[in-house]
Amino acid sequence: PAGEKPMVRSMLSESLRAVISQALLKKVGGGRTAAWEIMVGIPAIRNLIREDKVAQMYSAIQTGQAHGMMTLDQHLQDLVKRGMVTRQHAKEYAKDKRLFE
Repeated sequence: PAGEKPMVRSMLSESLRAVISQALLKKVGGGRTAAWEIMVGIPAIRNLIREDKVAQMYSAIQTGQAHGMMTLDQHLQDLVKRGMVTRQHAKEYAKDKRLFE
């Protein structure tokens, strides 16, 4: 119910430790490798959840590398740089496709 959303956001923000998502990509030369995105439940992230500012979370993850956070696009760029996946294949999974043109 809509009336419970603030309470649920508050409960989630208090209990959240981290969220990790991953995708399996084809490696150059065969096999697969994981590309991941990591969001850590630091106070800034918890506050964004509590205040229903979910749209700003991606930016917080982008700038949160000191806390162990990484966007999928950042990890995809690293995999391309290390020659593990092709730029074209990384682009298929990227949020910001322009990074891989």
